[in-house]
Amino acid sequence: MVTYVEIDDPRDPRLADYRDLRDVELRKHLETERGLFLAEGEKVVRRALEAGFEPRSFLMAERWLAGLADVMATADAPCYVVSEALAEDVTGFHVHRGALASLHRRPLPAVDAVLDGAHTVLVLEDVVDHTNVGAILRNGAALGIEGVLLSPRCADPLYRRAVKVAMGAVFSLPWTRLVDWYDALPDLAARGFTTVALTLSDDAVPVEEAVAGVDRLALVLGSEGHGLSDRWLRSADRRAVIPMQAGIDSLNVAAASAVACYVAARRG
Repeated sequence: MVTYVEIDDPRDPRLADYRDLRDVELRKHLETERGLFLAEGEKVVRRALEAGFEPRSFLMAERWLAGLADVMATADAPCYVVSEALAEDVTGFHVHRGALASLHRRPLPAVDAVLDGAHTVLVLEDVVDHTNVGAILRNGAALGIEGVLLSPRCADPLYRRAVKVAMGAVFSLPWTRLVDWYDALPDLAARGFTTVALTLSDDAVPVEEAVAGVDRLALVLGSEGHGLSDRWLRSADRRAVIPMQAGIDSLNVAAASAVACYVAARRG
């Protein structure tokens, strides 16, 4: 059962999981080292608990306790009850949604487990912005994607900002990291997927044409700045572009993922 503990000292060592949340590099190191991730906001905390993630602790202002009391009731973890001013002092920002939870990470599933039974997946290469990764997972979950594979340098889907933007989709949409980045696309082709790379290459065809008639489809998106690497562009089965009006040559990668997923969900 959850235990409620009132804390009025921002230096209390029990609040260590929640310190300096705005320091991205520090947090990435600490969260990996401690095997934890943070969920922010009532809806996201609820979805993490409902997905079965084990909490380490909760940090909440008193007015947010009632809204999560039902899902916290069976949690074997402390809930640190603090003032909103103290929460801001500890975290480094205004926790305007009032609730934070520190949860244990799980081992990442194998690629085979993510792809098992899937007919439409996303493959991300070096998408380094946490907001974009979160938005892509949210788009994918909403538009019929069944799994996501990330190259080793992609941003962490369980980083607080990514989890928040994804609105908990990271808990329901299967995802993992690729071990073999170099041959990832040929490996997908060997598993029966047609890999379609989103690119501005001259030989790219409209995305509707590229995905038409494809049974098992892997949509491939590249980094925010340079797009896909030459290796992945060369090894993709097809190259596709989202047709746009003159004068605009590209979309943000998260927006492009939404368009591509929408088209893929309606492919004939």
